[in-house]
Amino acid sequence: MPTLVLLWVWVCAYLNCAGWALSALHQLNACGYAGALALGFGALLIWRKQASAVIPPRIRWRKFTRRFRRPFPLAFLILSAMAIFGGVLYAPTNYDALAYRLPRVLHWLAADRWHWIHSIFERINNRSCGIEWVSAPVLALLKTDRLLFLINTVSFLLLPGLVFSVCTRLGVRRRVAWHWMWLAPTGYCFLLQAGSIGNDLFGAPFALAAVDFALRAKVSRSRGDFFASILAAAMMTSAKTASLPLLLPWAVAILPALKLILRWPLRTVAVCMIAVFASALPTMVLNIAHADNWAGVKLGHSGVVRTTVLRTGASAVSLLTQNLVPPVFPLAGRWNAAVIKYIPERLESSLQAVMNESQAYDFSVSEMQMEEDAGLGFGVSALLLASVVAAGFARPRKCFSGDRAWQSCVRWAPVISLLALMTQYNMSCFARILAPYYLLQLPVLLAGPGQAGLVRRRWWRASAFAVFFIAGGLLVVSPARPLFPAQTLLKRMAAHGSPSKLQARMMEVYLVYAQRNDGFAPARALLPPNLNVLGMVTYDDPETSLWRPFGSRRIEHVCPEDTAAEVKARGVEYILLKEQNLGWFNYTLDGWLQRMNAQVVWKTPLNLRASTGPLDWYLVKLN
Repeated sequence: MPTLVLLWVWVCAYLNCAGWALSALHQLNACGYAGALALGFGALLIWRKQASAVIPPRIRWRKFTRRFRRPFPLAFLILSAMAIFGGVLYAPTNYDALAYRLPRVLHWLAADRWHWIHSIFERINNRSCGIEWVSAPVLALLKTDRLLFLINTVSFLLLPGLVFSVCTRLGVRRRVAWHWMWLAPTGYCFLLQAGSIGNDLFGAPFALAAVDFALRAKVSRSRGDFFASILAAAMMTSAKTASLPLLLPWAVAILPALKLILRWPLRTVAVCMIAVFASALPTMVLNIAHADNWAGVKLGHSGVVRTTVLRTGASAVSLLTQNLVPPVFPLAGRWNAAVIKYIPERLESSLQAVMNESQAYDFSVSEMQMEEDAGLGFGVSALLLASVVAAGFARPRKCFSGDRAWQSCVRWAPVISLLALMTQYNMSCFARILAPYYLLQLPVLLAGPGQAGLVRRRWWRASAFAVFFIAGGLLVVSPARPLFPAQTLLKRMAAHGSPSKLQARMMEVYLVYAQRNDGFAPARALLPPNLNVLGMVTYDDPETSLWRPFGSRRIEHVCPEDTAAEVKARGVEYILLKEQNLGWFNYTLDGWLQRMNAQVVWKTPLNLRASTGPLDWYLVKLN
């Protein structure tokens, strides 16, 4: 397991550095990546030859099969197979990935370099690029997004070993860590994204690996462990800038091993240079250059203390509600209406002033846990809380040795990181964003002496298998990748009579997810033949569909303030838009058409979001 994690850390770090390097050389294309991958593969062969004593020559299949005969590993194996099968069976449907993570890579590949994309959609520019640089070679060479889920599959399969290693090194009993290494990764934010192209799961193994290799380096004094810890910490930030506070537990964990720098000063400098380009730092610098601050968006301003208290309280409530809501919750509409009704008006206005999205202060929940908003989830969260409460009745054992004191600092540092993020976060889907945080909270929760006896009790083991069962059921009914014939079954139900409101809602949700990967296909079929450049007025729309087949067309974003001359200078003759995107800038469709000297060619309804239903999209031609 350490060797596999080591390889994954170095491969992802190398691809991040290769992306920036090829971009600087204006060679961010298939030929550039072919050369970069050949160079990386050669370096891997040399490293493997030098480290042949460390790398196992073959997989020990007997040990592997014997392990998965036991109930907990077998349950995890079944859930993993279900999640991976869903990724194989269905095209990617993660909305954020289709709206800006894949499009930004396609924009860069079309220009042979990274560039600040001309757009009103700020997320296509200001987000960190960790998973994008790992995805770019696949899009450049294979021209498909169907294999991109394998990035998350690898990340997911590394979690059990990392959970066990980190927990046992931070004082959790081996028996307790062994049970939770199979349970904790079945949290919905991990399991639902194991066959997805979301980027929340991607950062979780790096957060664990950064601490794990730092703890290993303290004992082994190995440069491999020390350097891997540095690179894993860099990749953790590159996956999501929300993980920046997790540099604290890594710094505390690696502190005893810092003296190793004196053994290999030049190699340490070289690895740190790689870590810089594998981290979020390049994106932060570019955000400062193009958007005047490191985050790329407007930061908070007045009332620091009041804002901090309100955001922390709102984040705590969101964390509880989003993680403890049942995986399938038909009463979500009633719950949301009741919460809005009982929140005091003054408090609501105060929260509205410091939170950016309505879901972040009205504490709404969804009807079903889906990868776009799922956190650790009801099953693992409830069992973890029950375990902490039940083990709390055991008599604590106090120990004041220096090593135990340092272990306690490492255990509690992720809690401080979580609190720091809660004071600043002002967006919705807070539970999903915390995917890299959850597993690092386990040592402080499971280090109690009563946990070892607890995992032997019948009620606890029965509850654990219930957690596995519920997680499996959620995988089966997940709208993104249902493991049953959803469309056929719902149509038959509707054929027997007028569908109920619940059935109609289910049909709409499953239909939207089934079409999301290529949601613009009806519009693309109506485009003029051989159209190489298409303008688009877009904000948070699944743009990826318009690029298909990849490499055949280039999308140019058009801002409402752009003039016709500016747009034509970029090679744009046709523009696709919906009137709602113009409304944010106080333009009507007729007024904007008159200003651009353009005319409507056709109009077609597209159902891209289940929450909004079909909306009209227009193709206009510049005269």
